[in-house]
Parts: sequence; C-alpha cells; structure tokens
Amino acid sequence: MIPTMAELSAQGETPEVLLWVGCAGSFDDRAKSIVKAFARLLQQAGVRFAVLGTEESCTGDPAKRAGNEFLFQMQAMMNIQVLNNYQVTKIVTACPHCFNTLKNEYPALGGNYEVMHHTELLKKLVQEGRLTIQGGSFKGKRITFHDPCYLGRANKVYNAPRELLSKLDADLVEMKKCKARAMCCGAGGAQMFKEAEKGDKEINVLRTEQALEVTPDIIATACPFCNTMMTDGVKTKEKENHIKVYDIAELLYENAK
Repeated sequence: MIPTMAELSAQGETPEVLLWVGCAGSFDDRAKSIVKAFARLLQQAGVRFAVLGTEESCTGDPAKRAGNEFLFQMQAMMNIQVLNNYQVTKIVTACPHCFNTLKNEYPALGGNYEVMHHTELLKKLVQEGRLTIQGGSFKGKRITFHDPCYLGRANKVYNAPRELLSKLDADLVEMKKCKARAMCCGAGGAQMFKEAEKGDKEINVLRTEQALEVTPDIIATACPFCNTMMTDGVKTKEKENHIKVYDIAELLYENAK
C-alpha cells in the first residue's frame, strides 16, 4: 500500500518525495500500469514516497492548452493550496504534461517545488546504487525512443531516458527525427481530447511510420499520452502483434532487482 500525504501527516512523518499520479495514471487503465511499475521501482529502491489520493486534482494543463486560462488558474490554485498545506518540496510524476505545468507554471501562482520527471529520478536512483537494472530479457531487441514534447523540447530532458534504456541489453536505435527534432505524437496542446481536424493523415500515424522506419521490436516512451497515440498508430499499421509500446518504467521494472 502507498500511503497518502494525509496519513503520513497525521503520523508526523514526511516522505522523500510526493508521487503526482496525474489524470491518466488515475483513470486510464493503460496508464495505471505505468504508474504501478514506477511505484514498485520506488519501493524496490527504498524511496519513502506518498500520494495525495483523492486530494489530487488535474494540474489544469488541458484547460490551459485549450485556451481556458481561468479554469487552469482555478485548478492550479486549488492544488497549490493542498501542496503547500502539506509543505511539499519535491514532486515526481510519470506525465510530462504534469511535469511541465508543475515545474514551469505553478511558481507564478505561488507553487514552488523541485519537480522531477520519473526518468530523472530513476536515473538518479540507478547512479546512487539504490536501484539495479539487469537487461537480460531484452537481449537482441531493437528499441526506439519517442521523445515526449513536454519532456524533450519544452524541458530539454533528453539524456535521462536514453541512459536508462542503455542499462538494458538491447539495441537503442534512434529515429531520424529525435531529441530536439522529434515530432509530436499528436496528443499535445489538448489535442488528446478532441476530434482530429481535416487532413491527409493523423499525426500519430505519421510519427508511428517514422518509428517503423528503424524496424524496432519495442517503441519506448515516457508519457501516458504518447503511449496511447503510438499504440493506436501501431494498431492502425496492423503491427501490434510484432511491435510493442512500453513506458520506460515498465521496461525497467521487468529487469530491476
């Protein structure tokens, strides 16, 4: 069981870090497995962490990207009040959208925290020797990494995901458009929640085609939205029996000790 901040606070205890679950990790079945894998890695590493539970609300990212600044500020202020009430200083999340919003947009509203993406914290735990990765089950597999927009271009986090993938006994193959030149999966800017506009091709299908060019066995990503879009893209190309889409936390959990 993962304790809530309310439970720890009642005991007079403070966790090392708050795990921000996010809307996807709370309600989407596929994203739930990503958060569970990450939480189990934290437990294996001996990290004392907690969640807000029912006190956590959406960061307001979709509202802001869709142009509703008023709703964003309402959601943000409510979250900041809860976080500051528990004197939270460190937050980790597996969602780059939450990561970007908490890190870059909450300070202006009074929410100042050290915010990490889950790949950054996992990299730190591996470097400190608190987490050991053995990549045997991926020996001979070709993995390509899709850079999430809000992790890569927006926050310049390119190395942490790749350093983690390098711990696996797999071949990391880069797409032609990667890192600062990577293309969006098609879900950013609140596009995840609306119907596609007129055009010749869905963005997620185009991005999937770019991944298929390097003939991977696995498409790795580090964002629940990207995971959904790339999975749909693989299904559209009828490659789901040959190519799997996983979050980095899931790949590491399978090979952690």
